[in-house]
Amino acid sequence: MFMNRFLFCVLALTTINCIAETHTWDGAHDTSNIEVTVVYFVPSDRAPLPDWRERVDYYCKRIEQFHAREFQGQSTLRTLVRSEPLVSEFDTAQLRVGDANAIYYRTLNEADRRLKFAAVGVTGKDERQAFPILLVLSEINWRPLDDFYRLKPSEGGLVFEGNYNRGQHFPGAASGGARALYNPRRGIGWGLVSADGWRVPYRGSDCVVYHEGCGHTVGLPHPEPGNGSVMSMGQYRGWISESSLDKEQKTRLGWSPESVESNVQTNLFSEFRAIPEPLIPKPGQLVRLKLDWPDGVQVASLRIRFQTSVVGPWVEVPQMWDGPAPEFADLGMFDRPTPISYRVDAKLMTGEAAEIWSYMQVRADKNQPPQPPPSGSSSLDLLPRKSAGSQTVVSEISVSGIDLLALSNPTTDNRKELWSRGDWQWSEGRLESPRMFGASLQLPYSPPAEYRLTLVIEPLDEPNGLLVGNLVSGNRFVSLFSYKMPDGFASAIENVDGKNVGNETTFKGSVFRKGQLSQVIVTVRNGLVSMSVDGKLIVNWRGKHDRLSLSEYWVTPDSTAMFLGAYDCRYRFYRVTLEPISGEGRHLVP
Repeated sequence: MFMNRFLFCVLALTTINCIAETHTWDGAHDTSNIEVTVVYFVPSDRAPLPDWRERVDYYCKRIEQFHAREFQGQSTLRTLVRSEPLVSEFDTAQLRVGDANAIYYRTLNEADRRLKFAAVGVTGKDERQAFPILLVLSEINWRPLDDFYRLKPSEGGLVFEGNYNRGQHFPGAASGGARALYNPRRGIGWGLVSADGWRVPYRGSDCVVYHEGCGHTVGLPHPEPGNGSVMSMGQYRGWISESSLDKEQKTRLGWSPESVESNVQTNLFSEFRAIPEPLIPKPGQLVRLKLDWPDGVQVASLRIRFQTSVVGPWVEVPQMWDGPAPEFADLGMFDRPTPISYRVDAKLMTGEAAEIWSYMQVRADKNQPPQPPPSGSSSLDLLPRKSAGSQTVVSEISVSGIDLLALSNPTTDNRKELWSRGDWQWSEGRLESPRMFGASLQLPYSPPAEYRLTLVIEPLDEPNGLLVGNLVSGNRFVSLFSYKMPDGFASAIENVDGKNVGNETTFKGSVFRKGQLSQVIVTVRNGLVSMSVDGKLIVNWRGKHDRLSLSEYWVTPDSTAMFLGAYDCRYRFYRVTLEPISGEGRHLVP
């Protein structure tokens, strides 16, 4: 099993009153409404994941949907996510003193105390309107484990640890140490899901979150004999949408079967899947996802993203398909053995939506798991530190398309340096802009008629303007990101009808963070220019290309060339690649 232990706290109950509504396993407490307080718990010597909130929200949505489907409205579960990580008073080593039970109680006691969880009101009476559960999602495991590579340290080096069955990964590392408790005297539940159970979304991780956070915490035991339900072997068989609650157990909780009409949203949640094909790809082999849909649906949009480091950027892979629903989604090719987390967001023409996350590994040998790079960029638990080295994080991202960064590197073929404004620096294949007003670098490439440009960047200072110089139908313009204005940040296409930032394309809001990697995508098509950051579409302009123009401030010597620009911020560029969509581009340097 997943090293979970159901710590049922029996505290001298003198009477047990059976409740007409759904209730806890012992019948003592009403569960017709359940409120789960979800906390991201980080030891004092660790840094929170950059996208921790997206991960937590994903699991919250999944367990809410599952509970609603299983109880048919007879019990309602609501999650409340603490808005900030709860940074512990202890470091990793202090939290790990003792066995898995010790870290459980040390973690939950601290979270309960600091949150004043389920405290009795000023009247001295329990005025709660819902059964309270404290669910802690921890940044660490009971023992050292790199949950992205699924490796633990041993005397002979790093060895694989986790549940791996016929090419698919499921949660189940012995170093995990997830636990749960139902306390009938206080009328609460405590759940702890360690890093192996949630940080990296294996197929079945959502089962673990419900198992510990919403099952044992209301008294549910493991069913005997074991079965495929979420309180038994569900986490080793598939996503929570493929699992269920044991009917006999639900009945014991006060649920009664009802005839409920099926609806598209429930069917989409239950039947949508995205399985890698092949399950164990080799380097250089095309990877795609086999998609399963309910009968008769029509898909309006499909977003595919992946990452090759748990602290790295999510790289979006644009999709195209014919017919009402795609049978496959492309993930791409990877040039070396690497773990991969992937996420899929789908929306139907009728408005229903589904989201699913999972994990796979590219292996040169199907029996040999990939190893972290020497710098250990993803081995955060094996080499603890506050942040990962950005360069090694990005080196694992496969590159497709025309590598404009490599074309611009003056050391590539000893060519003369390209035209630039400001002192742009190269180091180990990375490009860094100077901090000045109006820094720019002309790229040795003229784009095709339609194209998609992908950048992976890192602001080295507090973010300010990042510019990408584009060309379409002979008209030059820039895509501006994160320009600092008196009232905040703005991104826009410049110029539209002669107007710069503040025009109709302007997006207000921060899109970058200092020291954090981001993926930027600019797509230029016939009558369309779009801009996205980390998978979020911020500009989607439609119009005639002759409405676009370039301010004199950003003009470079070659009017057909693309360029990069920066304004009062140093940016480090790890990737600048162009994928032609139609037409042919032209190299400006032989």
